[in-house]
Amino acid sequence: MPLTFTFDPAVTPALRDGVLDLWTDVSNAGGAVGFVPPVTPEVIRPELVRHLAQMAEGRTRLLVGHDEDGRVAATTFLTRNTHRLMTHWVWLYTVMVHPRHQGKGYGRDLLAAAADAARTLDGIEGIRLTCRGGLGLERFYGSCGYKEVGRVPGAIRVAPGDDRDDITMLLPLH
Repeated sequence: MPLTFTFDPAVTPALRDGVLDLWTDVSNAGGAVGFVPPVTPEVIRPELVRHLAQMAEGRTRLLVGHDEDGRVAATTFLTRNTHRLMTHWVWLYTVMVHPRHQGKGYGRDLLAAAADAARTLDGIEGIRLTCRGGLGLERFYGSCGYKEVGRVPGAIRVAPGDDRDDITMLLPLH
């Protein structure tokens, strides 16, 4: 069954807790979303609070996908650029699909919904994101229309002796 996506949902305690649980579960399953397992919700909570504060300031927007049971199953954050020469594209951060839903096409659905959401923003012509090398994520994003436009070798240190490339991807929206 497909996910139901909402752009700019009301931030309720249930939504906040659902995003926190999703972020924790994705991180602990090895997802490249800013943390290395094992993590607890308490470790992730300050980063979520930063995202929520940016949402309250109008700099960041949330896209959330709920499953048929109403649980948060997928999310991503769209963030506007603050540099006056780069306001024509947005960043996509923390692209997550719950591990229980992997392999159902929900990642592609989330990225399509994010592109649709970005197209509703005045003056936005593209989406940029970065991903961690070594997991094949650049191939996945490439299959969804993103192009690799930059790579910094070894820029992400997952653990001592485990450095990964930081890969920048771009999706033109026109």
